[in-house]
Amino acid sequence: MTDNDAPPISLDEVASHSQAVLKSVQSVVVGKEEALKLVLAGILAGGHILLEDLPGLGKTLTARCFAQSLGLDFRRLQFTPDLLPADVTGSFLYNQKTAEFVYRKGPVHTNLLLADEINRTPPKTQSALLEAMQERQVSVEGETYPLPRPFTVLATSNPVEFEGTYQLPEAQLDRFLLRVSFGYPNQEEEWEVLQRRLGRRREEVDLDPVIDAQTLVKMQEALEHVVVEDSVGRYMVAITAASRGHAQLQVGASPRGSLALLLASRALAVLSGRDFVTPDDVKGVAASALAHRITLRPELWMRRIDPAQVVADICRAVEAPQTAQAPTYSQASQG
Repeated sequence: MTDNDAPPISLDEVASHSQAVLKSVQSVVVGKEEALKLVLAGILAGGHILLEDLPGLGKTLTARCFAQSLGLDFRRLQFTPDLLPADVTGSFLYNQKTAEFVYRKGPVHTNLLLADEINRTPPKTQSALLEAMQERQVSVEGETYPLPRPFTVLATSNPVEFEGTYQLPEAQLDRFLLRVSFGYPNQEEEWEVLQRRLGRRREEVDLDPVIDAQTLVKMQEALEHVVVEDSVGRYMVAITAASRGHAQLQVGASPRGSLALLLASRALAVLSGRDFVTPDDVKGVAASALAHRITLRPELWMRRIDPAQVVADICRAVEAPQTAQAPTYSQASQG
């Protein structure tokens, strides 16, 4: 039996594998449980994640730990001002032995691509990722090359550094399913970071794979069986629609925002041990799914209004539907 012929896995197996992956990552990345859960939810949903935070808060470490725990092929691409599109997608090179041009694959041909400091490269190079992120393929010299499954981009960005950076265009931001921030650890968490470093006696961290790439694909396919009631689906649409007429926003979220709520909330439901989506799942992913898709009015920029707070206000203003509470996987197994 080949990997493609392997039987599908159940949602409770997805939940079990996911918890094991989270436990593995959390053995290295201290704290930030909710942020790590959102990153894994984005990967399970088949989306791409933008890790936007200050330097030194574990963005690159998080990407490496997830790649190792998920058993994925991992490439790191450092985005710099002189990076060319061909450095991302690959290019044709002349082979003197065969007198032919041969395609040399770029770093985008991987399972998990870390696009480090993506805002340090010009928009021309940033746009080289657009086709890969949306279509899971790259086009070079008129030839189209599919990317391996699964394929996820984890991009990092510094939100406060402007020297030598380029603002990500809206089309690029819209390709990211979620935008996640970690924030500073508290003192106890920071001390635990030091203790773990002392215990390792070395800088490098290596994690054993919990699953493999084929299992992750099966887990992503299993999410299609998560139930979304019509009332909950309409709740997602209502939140997105409310952003388009909000007094503080110049541009609201597009229908891709509603789709992001759907995909991410299904993954979060499974991580919570359920096979159905609740309004709380929608609220749990709303800020990460929508805040980077909306644009504040110019007069509010100097007031440093947080778009995530605007999304939270919208979620509070839109009435949530009442849904029946079914038992979680863990409750059902105990029964």
